[in-house]
Amino acid sequence: MTGARLDRVTMHYRKIDRPAVDNLSLEVARGEFMVIMGESGSGKTTLLRLIAGLEKASEGDIYLGEEWMNDTPVGRRPVQLIFQSLALWPHLNVMDAGGYSNLSFPLKVRMFSPTQIMNRVREVANRVGLHPSLYGRKPDELSGGERQRVALARAMVTESKIFLMDEPLSSLDPIARPKMRDEIRRLHDELGATTLYVTHNVSDATTMADRIAIMREGKIVQVASLDVLRSSPVEPYVTQLLTSY
Repeated sequence: MTGARLDRVTMHYRKIDRPAVDNLSLEVARGEFMVIMGESGSGKTTLLRLIAGLEKASEGDIYLGEEWMNDTPVGRRPVQLIFQSLALWPHLNVMDAGGYSNLSFPLKVRMFSPTQIMNRVREVANRVGLHPSLYGRKPDELSGGERQRVALARAMVTESKIFLMDEPLSSLDPIARPKMRDEIRRLHDELGATTLYVTHNVSDATTMADRIAIMREGKIVQVASLDVLRSSPVEPYVTQLLTSY
């Protein structure tokens, strides 16, 4: 079954000559972990924003599962998006089971009880290494790595079936990064989720991806496993990208 499918999707930004996403077709299998790689400006983040509903395609169709999503607003799409900028609420604490906080908000709006919220958040926070001593802090009182963990935990608490991740580990130090990669992949497998993960990091792709989609100037250049990309690249750019980071 299909987890996500884009059929000839094009997205134009004003004042930019070429499309940010250009007649792009891509199919991600249900339960697949797909990594999207490309240089800055290749359209990777725009692709995630289109799937999430934060941008509207100029042309083409977007399907999540078997449902056509073009006219479905962002809040009603079955996805969780983790931005590179993290997009945490600066005025809210990390966690407050009885009120609104960065981690409780997604569950509170779904009418979870305080006990259910605390149990779920504790489970996820433990997975990503987020210590309860940080619950009372606001984002500006956290380190970059701690904020990254909060963003990951917030996306994970709802157990969405489609995760869209835009460089989610960029703020982590080299020691913490491999552990967090393992946790993301383990959660993906346990939930049977479909994940699209944008990164420049070849180690992230090697560790987590079922397949890798190479993007260039808004187009998909090649989609394949890492072994196939290395042994049978369709053009030199694929090899260059995989050896540049």
